[in-house]
Amino acid sequence: MANFPKTIHFTGLNTPVGIEWSARNLDVIGDIPAEVDGAFFRAVPDPAVPPMYADDIVLSGDGMVARFAISGGKVDYAIRYVETERYKLEREARRALFGQYRNPFTDDPAAQDKDRTVANTTPVWHAGRLFMTKEDGLGYEINPHTLETVGRWDYYGALRSQTFTAHPRIDPQTGEMFFFGYEAGGLCTKDVAYCIADKDGNLTSEQWFEQPYCSTIHDFAISEKYAIFPIFPTTADLERLKAGGAHWAHQQELESWVGIMPRYGKVEEMRWFRGRPGISAFHLVNAFDDGDLVHLDLCLSDTNAFGFMREAGGIQRDQREIGGGLTRWTFDMSKDGESYAERVMGPPGDMPRLRDVDQGRPYRAAWYMSMNPQGGPPLPGGPVGAAFNAMLRIEPGNGRIDMMPLDFGMAISEPVHVPSATPDHDGWLLAVVDRQSGEDMFQSELWIVEAGDIAKGPIARVPMPLPMRAQVHGSWVSRAQLDGARVPQAERVA
Repeated sequence: MANFPKTIHFTGLNTPVGIEWSARNLDVIGDIPAEVDGAFFRAVPDPAVPPMYADDIVLSGDGMVARFAISGGKVDYAIRYVETERYKLEREARRALFGQYRNPFTDDPAAQDKDRTVANTTPVWHAGRLFMTKEDGLGYEINPHTLETVGRWDYYGALRSQTFTAHPRIDPQTGEMFFFGYEAGGLCTKDVAYCIADKDGNLTSEQWFEQPYCSTIHDFAISEKYAIFPIFPTTADLERLKAGGAHWAHQQELESWVGIMPRYGKVEEMRWFRGRPGISAFHLVNAFDDGDLVHLDLCLSDTNAFGFMREAGGIQRDQREIGGGLTRWTFDMSKDGESYAERVMGPPGDMPRLRDVDQGRPYRAAWYMSMNPQGGPPLPGGPVGAAFNAMLRIEPGNGRIDMMPLDFGMAISEPVHVPSATPDHDGWLLAVVDRQSGEDMFQSELWIVEAGDIAKGPIARVPMPLPMRAQVHGSWVSRAQLDGARVPQAERVA
């Protein structure tokens, strides 16, 4: 195509920007706490060239890594493209070479057998390294000081899986990273690679198992004893891809599954639990052990939240009609059988955030994005086409829910959490908030919010001088972690 299509994936907050830029000493309204010292990295899909097909989607956008560098109450910003093999090929050609979303059979011959990933979903920090990840390929290492692309990461050739999840889990006590890759053996295979990297970033374990069908396993969870893999009925089919069809199609009548195995055990110990048909969740809050029980908290919906995945399965549902809520599943590992208990804990929403120290353990509070009933229609944009306009804080132990509602014409992206050294202080949340300022015009700000008192709104705001495209996920990296980065520190952050 000569121009970007006028669809929800390329308009509103999804309007392509395509600018690499940086700025120092951005204006700050309010006071940023001294403990907020480090970098907020964001994964921003932003297509560098118009797509090959008019029905392309936001998730195909080239990955950009953005960084808010914060120190001493000062804020700098920078954003650069992740120089994947795909990005460099299309930049040289000045046109799209890769076709439909995750369908290599629709590619230009010049793209045959090339790496298709756009590394646009999650910035992952582990063992002194920063990676940009997307679950259809391996991650790309990024220099956290310059945002330059170091290269594709495969643990020095040790990793056999062809893919790496956008949602690894890092144990706060051992420093180990638990991760997986689905379609690990190739396109539409049922192969899942379950892996562990130690605190120093060495791959110590890689085991493969087969899921019941080839589904999109976007997220998983760990507890102190188990690794938990939810399987939802959004499936891939090789013959459909060869015919030029969609990679993913949701099957509303197909049952869901949950696989649970000892996190240091063998995949042969995997135990499968059968769930309700048609349900879907892309993001999990946390999992933790309670004696023989395993609790899994997740943002559940009664069908797939992505319109293009529903429609490929013949499901015609308005986005506003999708039901669900923050839900807890409880598995009794002492009993035989395939069933588990389920209860709803909070309103519908997604993009949950947990304190890093609570990973895999009982937790006091979590935060996630939702809709403000009084906020009017949502802004167009984001991966599902409708942006969130409220943040919720939930205490699962007592059911308390607080809200930070946004005004009409505003939207909020997933936050990151910054811890505090003060006992009983919940720390801070950092998030980008957008406001519509005119027809197809938006202004963005970085907000700093007291994590324990979100209802009072931001304690500091950083207005951005240029438009910003909606992010997918983000990560907070402390000053100490940045100072210990393994790549050369050619340029200090802040």
